[in-house]
Amino acid sequence: MRAGVIVSKQVNRRIGQVMADYSMLSHGDKVLVAVSGGVDSLVLAWLLHSWLQKAPISYSLRCVHIDMGFRETERDADGGQPPDIIATQLSRFGLSLVVEKAMDVPLERDGERSCFLCARQRRRQLFDLAQKYGCNKLAFGHHKDDLIETFFLNMLYGGNLSTMMPRQDLFAGNLALIRPLAALEKEEVEGIASALHLAPVENLCPLAGDTRRDQVRKMVQSLYGYDVGIKASIFAAMKNVREGYML
Repeated sequence: MRAGVIVSKQVNRRIGQVMADYSMLSHGDKVLVAVSGGVDSLVLAWLLHSWLQKAPISYSLRCVHIDMGFRETERDADGGQPPDIIATQLSRFGLSLVVEKAMDVPLERDGERSCFLCARQRRRQLFDLAQKYGCNKLAFGHHKDDLIETFFLNMLYGGNLSTMMPRQDLFAGNLALIRPLAALEKEEVEGIASALHLAPVENLCPLAGDTRRDQVRKMVQSLYGYDVGIKASIFAAMKNVREGYML
């Protein structure tokens, strides 16, 4: 299925614009696509694959899933575990999935839940996999809502003003993190997923739904209720920092 068939012209234009503005893809790129099993990463994999059919450049994709090892007993009998469900959905678009077992990370350290530690370890593992497979780009399915939530997370709990960049170059430019969905809202990504009949894989982490990010998500959602323009204003503010008026 081509991108233009599923995505509206307006949404497609924004995706293309953010890709161009941040020089996300170049001819000959080898892209490692991080597929968690949420609809965001599934849509990302489909999008990058479909763009190959119309892009004036050629690049290769390798989809990878870090298996955190969480299991649901009743699923063991029929093999319907998260990696299997993800692989089946990607296969509809002609994409294969590499599954890597996650490195062990404790759920708690010094009495603190280790969501951050787990995420950091998973990120390091993806860096290692990019090197292993000779990939110079690492693609994530983060969208506009993720960037805003990260901004508030860092401000409220990290004591700094920062967020995830649509593109971030690492390791002396040998690896670039790219987020092609950065200009789309969560609802738009979910709309694409619905049109593609993609279903998210349930997050079986015992801490799911009760993290700082979940709390921040609820907080910013309540802010949006005050005025329909608040989300757009916050997103614009992250690109309009007046350093002369900061401490």
